[in-house]
Amino acid sequence: MKFSSSVAFLLAVSSTTSVFGFSPSSSSFVAKPSSVGRRNNNLLSMNYSVGIVGATGAVGKEIVGCLNKSSLDVSKLRIFGSKRSAGTSKDVGKFGSVEVELFDEDKARECDVIFLAVSGDFSLAHAKNIAAGDDGAVVIDNSSAFRYDEDVPLCVPEINAGDIKSSKLIANPNCTTAIGLMALYPLHKLFKLTKVIMSTYQAASGAGQEGMDELEAGTRQVLSGEREVADHKVFAHALPFNVIPHIDKFMENGYTKEEMKVTWETRKICNLADDFPVSCTAVRIPTYRAHSEVIVVETELPIDIDAARKALEEAPGVKLVDDLENEKYPMPLTATGQYDVEVGRLRRSEVFGDNGLELFVSGDQLLRGAALNAVLIAEAMDKAGSLKAKKATTA
Repeated sequence: MKFSSSVAFLLAVSSTTSVFGFSPSSSSFVAKPSSVGRRNNNLLSMNYSVGIVGATGAVGKEIVGCLNKSSLDVSKLRIFGSKRSAGTSKDVGKFGSVEVELFDEDKARECDVIFLAVSGDFSLAHAKNIAAGDDGAVVIDNSSAFRYDEDVPLCVPEINAGDIKSSKLIANPNCTTAIGLMALYPLHKLFKLTKVIMSTYQAASGAGQEGMDELEAGTRQVLSGEREVADHKVFAHALPFNVIPHIDKFMENGYTKEEMKVTWETRKICNLADDFPVSCTAVRIPTYRAHSEVIVVETELPIDIDAARKALEEAPGVKLVDDLENEKYPMPLTATGQYDVEVGRLRRSEVFGDNGLELFVSGDQLLRGAALNAVLIAEAMDKAGSLKAKKATTA
């Protein structure tokens, strides 16, 4: 297999800069202010103690970054880790240098908010214990452990922040679902969706830091001539110069669990019927970061393209990128590191006719699909007055 010298040069250049540490832009909150992200002006100033479990992972690092830009008044940031990392120091931006504490449920309960950026098994073992009782912490869980529990809200704040109420345990949705719904929900409000068909193009970082590392190492193996096909452990097949239509395990109906997550979570977040038709095909592609999606919808009401564009332009957390004359449309390259989800390629569906719309979406799944969404949940609870500090000071 042969590759141009320019490709090899670009790869070499990428190694001199960080491909993992992006500085997300929060300009969307200035351009399109929404109820999410505004501080709750009470008589008491709520100075929150916030903890993160899993802060050294891909999502955990981004939670730290989002908290540095958040309106949430964090008086103390605590980092919990394993025996291996406990006792080490971590730079957490404006919060200074923090010593990593060995995870302990009682210590976590001392916080007002705990972000879990860990495995589902860890969350199942500890999340409810951390949140239990009036003196427990609010737990925002990034795993899939509680997403389908009827008693646990599954939240995208711009859509269903009202579902949180006084819940002590809140589930963060799957990254693919969160990105897609930022575009779908404004359209649903306007035209009433009746069917959703989605195909995804998901970056290596969807599998965490290990996925990005495997893509980089494998690409170097092939470009250097060391191997024709890269080694792989994280993914089912070699990802460099390949696409893999297989994310998560296959289920009895032939869909993967990743694909069914989109179906189940779309129904729950948007309060749709249990049999509302949502179909997804999820594909892993050899990019570092930002997932993309082709979405085709059928609607109850006829589609007005101009009205659809206007709704997306006005939707918080969405950036309309749909200028075909100047070749501007959503791409992982431009969505990476951005808080907003890019939406474009809006067109009448040739399948569903006047009641159909097709579009293309790109969003940073470590931000909108994970860390940012989690921090926005905490902000929404603060604004609604449902997030309480164990210690409050007079404003």
